[in-house]
Parts: sequence; structure tokens; C-alpha cells
Amino acid sequence: MQLILPLLNNFDALGGINTYTNVYGGDHNSFYTNTRAQTAYKNYIKFIVNRYKSSPAIFSWELCNEPRCSGCNSSIITKWASDTSAYIKSLDPNHMVSLGDEGWLTSTSATTVPNYEQSYAYTGYEGVDFQKNLAISTLDYGTFHMYFDQWGYNYTWGSKWIEQHNAIGKALNKPVLLEEYAVPEGMDRIATAGPWQDTVLRRTSVAGDMMWQFGTKFPSGIMPLDNYA
Repeated sequence: MQLILPLLNNFDALGGINTYTNVYGGDHNSFYTNTRAQTAYKNYIKFIVNRYKSSPAIFSWELCNEPRCSGCNSSIITKWASDTSAYIKSLDPNHMVSLGDEGWLTSTSATTVPNYEQSYAYTGYEGVDFQKNLAISTLDYGTFHMYFDQWGYNYTWGSKWIEQHNAIGKALNKPVLLEEYAVPEGMDRIATAGPWQDTVLRRTSVAGDMMWQFGTKFPSGIMPLDNYA
């Protein structure tokens, strides 16, 4: 077993982007272009990568879990991803690097993916263009996530989302990984996720799928996780 190690989190839990903006000023969206915040972030990257780059436990480095820049032009995160991944490669050319994004699509992919549509996950609202980011030479593979209920889709949409990212990976000749997906509590998880897993295994060349998340209740009855565990 090896670890995909995220170097940042979009959200406040576990050292999110706002940890930097609280110290160096600006807001969440300005983090990607805030010189002082980026210097501190790269100093952290340098420390972690240099410490663990010889460890057999590392599979790859991940720039950020689910980076977003809501309402921004996608070029902001694309430039940030290009610069940061190149910096990591300068420290450690032997491990793979991924962005860690959710796989948001834009009109860039309208002619690449089957059944492209105009709805939330395809608008680029979150400031991420999966296809342009995957084309960055210092990113070795793509990640995409899938939370159909949070994003306003029916669970049957999931297989289409998987097939669309598979098509982009094939077009750019890079692996893509369904890095997170989940079925909310109260739904039949086997019946719901089964078709997605079948799509990954039998209908695409997606590199793998990683369910969020495995967990259980404490003996006290307290559930320390979320309603996807």
C-alpha cells in the first residue's frame, strides 16, 4: 500500500487554503496569486517532499484536495497547477504528481467528451478546466471526484461522468483516476455504486476507483465521519 499525499486542502479541515490567507491576507480565491501565501506553501512543499521523497510509502504528490476558485477564470488554477507541479518535479523527479481536482469540465471539452451538457459540473464555475489541466506536462495523471447528490444530479449520471473523463484521458494519453466517489447514507450503496464500478472495470480504461469512505460508529454510537461513511 502506498500513499497519495495531498499537500493542501481546499476546505478548512486539515489545513485548508484559509490557513494561508488568514496569515498572509486576501481571501480564498486570491490564494493562487498571493505571492506571500505561495512562498509559504512552496516552503512547506519543499520540507515535505525533501523529507519523504525516498520513502517507499509515497505513490504520488497531490497539489491540493479539490482546489476551487469559484467564479474565477480557469486560467488562474491552470497557471498555479503548472507552476507548482513543475516546482515539485524539480525537487523530486521520480514520483508522479497530480492536481487533486474534482474534474470540473468546461466548453474546452465539448468536442472531446460524449454527451456533453450545459449544467453545473460543465460550466467551469469552480474555476477548474480538467482537460486543460491534464495537458500540463508536469502533471502525470488526472483525478476526478463524483458526488452526484451534492452537485444536483441523479445517481444514474455517474457512469456518464466516468466515461467523459475516460475520453479526455485517452485524448491526452494520460491515466485518469476516480479518486473519490460516494453514496449518501440511506441509499442502497451496492445497487447505486455497482453500475459505476462496472463502468470503470468493463467499459473504460480508468486507472481505478477509490470510494469515500470506509468507517464505522464508535461503541458509544457516535459517528465521527460524514454521512458517506
